[in-house]
Formats: sequence, C-alpha cells, structure tokens
Amino acid sequence: MAKQYSTQTSTFTRTATRYDMAAVRPLCRGEAEGHSGVTGAWMHSWPPSRAENGGQANAAKVRQPIRPGCRLHLRLLLATAARANAHGISFAELAAMPAMAAGSPRRRRALPPLPLALLLLLLLLLLVFAGNGRANAAGNDDGEDDSGRRPSPIKNVVVLALENRSFDHMLGWMRRLLGLPVDGLTGAECNPNNSSNNSTSAASICVSADADLVVPDDPGHSFEDVLEQVFGANNISAAAAAAQPSMSGFVRSALSVNALLSAAVMRAFRPALLPAFSALAPAFAVFDRWFSSIPGPTQPNRLFLYSATSRGAVAHDKLDLLLGYPQRTIFDSLAADGLGFAVYFKTIPTVLFYRRLRALRHAARSFHRYDAAFRDHARRGLLPALSVVEPRYFDLAGAPADDDHPAHDVANGQRLVKDVYEALRAGPLWNQTLLIVTYDEHGGFYDHVATPTAGVPSPDGIRGPPPFFFKFDRLGVRVPTIMVSPWIKKGTVVGRPAGPTDTSEFEHSSIPATLKKIFNLSSDFLTKRDAWAGTFEHIFTELDQPRTDCPETLPEVPFERPTPPNEHGWLSDFQRELVELASFLNGDYMLTSLAQETRKKKMTVKQADAYVRRAITSFLRASKQAVRLGANESAIVTMRSSLTSKSTSSSSP
Repeated sequence: MAKQYSTQTSTFTRTATRYDMAAVRPLCRGEAEGHSGVTGAWMHSWPPSRAENGGQANAAKVRQPIRPGCRLHLRLLLATAARANAHGISFAELAAMPAMAAGSPRRRRALPPLPLALLLLLLLLLLVFAGNGRANAAGNDDGEDDSGRRPSPIKNVVVLALENRSFDHMLGWMRRLLGLPVDGLTGAECNPNNSSNNSTSAASICVSADADLVVPDDPGHSFEDVLEQVFGANNISAAAAAAQPSMSGFVRSALSVNALLSAAVMRAFRPALLPAFSALAPAFAVFDRWFSSIPGPTQPNRLFLYSATSRGAVAHDKLDLLLGYPQRTIFDSLAADGLGFAVYFKTIPTVLFYRRLRALRHAARSFHRYDAAFRDHARRGLLPALSVVEPRYFDLAGAPADDDHPAHDVANGQRLVKDVYEALRAGPLWNQTLLIVTYDEHGGFYDHVATPTAGVPSPDGIRGPPPFFFKFDRLGVRVPTIMVSPWIKKGTVVGRPAGPTDTSEFEHSSIPATLKKIFNLSSDFLTKRDAWAGTFEHIFTELDQPRTDCPETLPEVPFERPTPPNEHGWLSDFQRELVELASFLNGDYMLTSLAQETRKKKMTVKQADAYVRRAITSFLRASKQAVRLGANESAIVTMRSSLTSKSTSSSSP
C-alpha cells in the first residue's frame, strides 16, 4: 500500500513505508557509508531499487528499532520533501541545498540529532515562506492556482485513440439500457432511404440496437462523404446554404460504398457487446458532446489530437504525410518544461506523421513496443507525464487488429481498453493518472447530434485545397470519449463546456488545451483552436481525495467473431499510408519511383504487417545507434536508401 503525506498545497505519495525507514535509518544510526547527514547519495537514487530495498535481508533491517532522536528527523525530512515537491523542487535539487548537504563528504557518521533536526526545520521554514519563486507556479499559499482552483491531482495522462466510430454507434443505447443520462438514442432517429439499390425498400432506415462486431465493409468518411452525411447533400452550395446540419445523409452515403452498409451505419451496439465501455462509462466520465476536429478522415483528425491543427489538410496528402507535418505539438510543450512523454505502439506509431517527433532525441528514447513495455512500465511506476497508446492496425489470425477500424472486430478494441485500464489500475501511479479513450472520427456511422458550425475558429488561417477550400470553421461528427481516474465522480456525464468562449466545444484540441492547464505548461497554446476548445480539468478537481471503489478489473470480453481475420486480403487506404510511412522512414521509399511504389497496394495485410514491423524496428534501432555515436539529437532522422546506413538531416525539427 502506498502511504501519503499531505501538506497544505499537495499530497506527496511515497512508494512504501519501509522505503522511508530503510533510507533514513542508516543515517540516524551513523551507518551510512559516504553520507553526511541526509545527503545527495540517497536523494539522487530515490526511490530505492528493489535490489536495495527488496528481499528478506532488508526486511530484517526494517524491523530494527529507530533511535528515538531520529523519529524527529524522519518527520521533518518527509515534511520537507513534501513541501519541496509542492514547490516543484526535485530530490536532486533538495539534496544539493546547504542544509541537506551539511558536513564534510568524507565523514562516515551522521550529524548529531539536534543540529540535523534544526537544519531540516530551517529548510522547511524557508520553503513554506518562499516568495515569488517556484511556489507561484504550483499555486498560492492557500493551495489554489491563480484561477482559484486547487492544483491538479493528475500527474500522468494516458491517451488511447481508436478508429472510426460515432458516439451513437458505440454509446447511444447506454441511456435507455443502462440508465446513463447521456444524449443518446430514443429509437425514433431515422435517415431517408432514397434509393432502390438497397437491402431494404423502406422509405427510411431507423436506428436499431443490433450492431455487429464486424461490419461487411468500411463506410465512407472522406471530407466529401461527411459533407453528404451531415447536410444530406454533397453539393458545396447546398451545404453552405444549410442553416443547420440535418444529419440525414448517412444512409445515402453508405450506399455509394456497399448496399449492405446502408442499414449497418444506422445500427448501434447493445451495452452487453461492449463490456469494457459498459463498465467504465457508469463508473467514471462520459463526454456526450465531444466532436472530431474536422468533418473528415483519420489523419487530419489525428493531427489535431496533439497539435490542434492539420495545417490545411482535409484528406490524406501522401507527400505531406511522408515528409512529416512540421507544426509544434503538445510533445514539444511538455519537453520544453522538462516533462516526458512516451508512445507505446503495436504496429507503427502514427504520431511519426509529425516531423518533429522524428528528431533523434525522440526517436531514440520515446517509442516502445506496447506488448514489451506498457504493462511493465505501468507496474513499475515508470509512465511519463503523457503516454500515447497506439493500437494494432493490421488484422491477423494470431494478432488481430484492436483499433476498431471497420471491418475489424470491435471486441478486440474492448480487450485493449481492458488491458490498458487494468495495467494502470494495478500500478503505483493509479491515484495520479487520467486515462482518455476516444476515437479519431466517426467512420461514416450515424450520429443524431448536429455538428457545430458557429464560432469555430480556424487554427492558423490555412484553408483546405480545392474544390472546397475548407475554412476549418466547423467541427466533425460526435465521437465516443470516456475518461477514467479515481479523481472522477462515479456516473459523471459531461456536456457542453463552460468556456473559454460562448461557442467553445469539446473536440480533439481539448486534449492539448487541458494538458497545458493541468501541467501548468509555460508554452503558449499551439493554435487558435486549442485556445478556443473546452477544457476538462474540472472533472478531477471535485473530489477531496481519490476514490477507493474503482474496479480492479473489467469484465471479460467474449470471443464471438463468426469469421477469422482476412489477413490475405488487400490493404485499406489507411493501411497503405502506414506501409508508405514505414517505407519512407526506413529509406526504402527512395529506392523506387513514385509509380513503382504503388505496388504496395497489392500487398496483403499479412505481408504489410511483417514489412512495417521490420521497417519501424530498423528505424528506431538506427536512431538509438546514432545517439550512441554522438549524433546531433535535434536532427531529423532519415534513412539512406542503401539500407545499410543512416544519416540525420541538418534541418531543425
């Protein structure tokens, strides 16, 4: 059990009581070789390693009595460390202070109890009465920040963005079947069936609670498709003239892909088929007005997730994706303030579509295979300020896709959510962690809530390409978003945000906007869009302490898939982009002409998965090797087409 020591401004969590005792005891007894009082050697190595503090031998030491005079040292030490932590002062900095490093480094005995206690007390008083230094960044003397709110209890954020499902499609029946007060489905929502080329002759197709785990095809979700779905027409002038989105074109749009999809896009899941969501939604928070950032496909919306702009992209521009989008990201803002991030991926990290993340300092250190690292890092308390989880994007018999992208099995996405949650729940960082589960865009599935069209600012003034010249002045379709933390009240439903403007909404830019607030980042907002987007820091500041009733595990997800993955089928457009990204990163793309590169469209899913895994492994391994050889860590990693060597460009990220 973790033990907490509270101060007026923050709660300082220690790993275990025995660590405190084991670390301080030798100092009190004069047994600390190389230490002078409470010196840097202990501080710099906190928390003690398992080798230092595990095992029966050390447990025996823990049971030894502490000298009475040292109990005061222990209390003062913990209070001082907690106060320093609230002021943003690290253990290393604390250890370097004169009061903590008192005495000669050559001395082999601890300071006498009374002088050491006085020194600790003096340091504690100095921290309490610090003026306008680092304390102001963390909050004022009343335990509140400059806006009058308490400092955020969240120190670690984990983001899992799945693929291509709308809110109504996934969570719409939770109001009627689970009693969760979300803006969901009533059963009366319909779309006109204005074509005889359909699986039904009914005049309209209405929503139903019989969605299949695997749909027969991938509904359209390009910019043009969404225009038709939202406004009922794909004519530019008709859409521009519409006073309010009618959300009436989903059936018509689906027919252009596959006649069987016209009914599929109107079907929604029964909660019983989504056991992970059905457990998390009532236990934590659901956002029922969270929209994709643009009315378009995957990559532009994923770009908004961490940079609050797509730099004018409304489609998947091949050249821009391969070269990498150059905008500043929330990863840059975190790094500027010394906060870490990590990307845990199963196939390939799509965040490498950001050019800046290809810099050596990130490529060599920030990317980890999910299966090899995530659960281990969570268990050991090694997760950084921001962790991004990227699912498996290729559907294989032995390793099924768990990204929820049609026509992948949604049950596998539920298993991934369960795995992520249970790893966090069992870890030592649980009481300071926020898990965000969202979807990049709606994937062509029906949603009844009209997409916002008023007061939405362009992120950077860049318009989309012809023929639409999109001004980025409206949002995309509503998507499922669930947030999980022991600091969130059970059964929370979040609707429209309170600000920062009268027209603000929750959308993907809300993530970098909120991270800026909860981590008190010094950088400006990334764009005008995240400055406008609603933020959600209030949902985990309403409790005085973390909940202890959060489920330790989620329900098992049954295996019900009627057909095996089509691993010998052809790639989707999204999967081809991932293959091309891997090819570019690995230098293979330079070996062929652009025309020849289209041969990858003939790759099977199984072949593509194997190629992408090899290519991304080669890219990351070469990055680590370059760092070991002393390369400029600000340089962008590029692989030579010789396939045997690597270079880093001289351009800055």
